[in-house]
Amino acid sequence: MRKTRKILLELSLTLILASLFAVPAFAVTEAEVQQQVNAIGKEAVTGNIFIWFLCAIGFLKVSQKIDSFMSSLGINVGHTGGSMLAEALIAARGVATVKSFGGGHGGSGSRGGASAGGTAGPGFMSGGLAGVVGRSFHHGAVKNATGNGRGGLGGKAFASSMNKGGGFANRVIGSVATGNISTTGSMTGEKASAALSSYLGYTALGEDAGDIPSFSNVEIGGGRIMATESSEEHPEGIAVGMYHADQYMAPSGEYSTVTAADGTTWYKQYAADTVERKPYKAPDGNIAYNESIVKKLPDPPKRKDRI
Repeated sequence: MRKTRKILLELSLTLILASLFAVPAFAVTEAEVQQQVNAIGKEAVTGNIFIWFLCAIGFLKVSQKIDSFMSSLGINVGHTGGSMLAEALIAARGVATVKSFGGGHGGSGSRGGASAGGTAGPGFMSGGLAGVVGRSFHHGAVKNATGNGRGGLGGKAFASSMNKGGGFANRVIGSVATGNISTTGSMTGEKASAALSSYLGYTALGEDAGDIPSFSNVEIGGGRIMATESSEEHPEGIAVGMYHADQYMAPSGEYSTVTAADGTTWYKQYAADTVERKPYKAPDGNIAYNESIVKKLPDPPKRKDRI
């Protein structure tokens, strides 16, 4: 037993010394990253750096196990590593940093992906491990947005970003708004109301901004946004319909064009005065009609892919 402990202790010390001498090999400077980006391209470098982060996290976990074992032998050691959530955030931040060297900010790309809706996405390993993790992160955010699950780390990031009207949340909302309901899903309920305020840029203005409308009865998805808008002009609330300009023809009647926070263009229509006729049976037995004026949304415009 004593001999076994001695062997394990020697192996542990060997691993610790090897890790200390290997630290310079893991070091990477900004200049070296930029040189690699210029040489082999942004996507390749992103994948390589992410693999490095996974190896670093694995090394931390192995070291943590060794520390625990040595502690059980009565040897005082320092604690290595932390929670996996914190380590994943560090890895994600590192990948984002590498992407920024290549000039990729994800703005136009996200909008393009959102407009595609139900079209097939990139291959599973497109963009390397960083691409896989990025798509999984976005998928988790979409699950949280559509109420199909918490979405893990991506869902938490979406909720936090939406509360501030952040760009990440608005890109996710845009992908749901312009996506295919059968594949992407839709947003309804209180979360959809908060999402619409963020998507139209009102949340980012702050609580002290004046004349900010509120929304209820919101449904987002399939290239359409339907809601009831309450404001100083319409304190009692008025029905509003929005149609993605890349997916729908311009509607008939009065409408305005608005630009969402993710840069997409939408046709916006309010309910208009419409004569409503309700039939009833008159005393002489004939069918008569009661006419009244109500506010009603015009019929939705035609989709461009169905013309």
